[in-house]
Amino acid sequence: MATTRNAHTEWEGELIKGFGEVTLDSSGVGHFPVTWASRAEEPRGKTSPEELIAAAHSSCFSMALANILTKAGNPPTLLTTTAAVTFQPGTGITGIHLTVQGQVSGVDEAAFKAAAEDAKVNCPVSQALTGTTITLTSVLS
Repeated sequence: MATTRNAHTEWEGELIKGFGEVTLDSSGVGHFPVTWASRAEEPRGKTSPEELIAAAHSSCFSMALANILTKAGNPPTLLTTTAAVTFQPGTGITGIHLTVQGQVSGVDEAAFKAAAEDAKVNCPVSQALTGTTITLTSVLS
């Protein structure tokens, strides 16, 4: 069964001096201020589209990796995933680097790395971002 999730942004003013607020409508869990400066300079307590993409990608990747490992008979004890989305003003998103550290019984480093690569390629967010270079570092602890 397909699901649809919604968010909206209200923006006031021009790009450089303007400001906005992103609202997570489906979950209702928050409103997040956003500005050009928080995107292209320092966050200063505000979010950016790239940070929201990083949140989506790290959570999607973690779920995909947990599923792959579980289906192989080795459910993870803990996966900690970071997504670093690089934004270059005037160019756009230039890359995403995923870093995952996992605690998984019954797999060696090679099997964990193979599962992580599978998740990197096949998680729905990675698939939606195929126009972007996505790299991965995986560490089994």
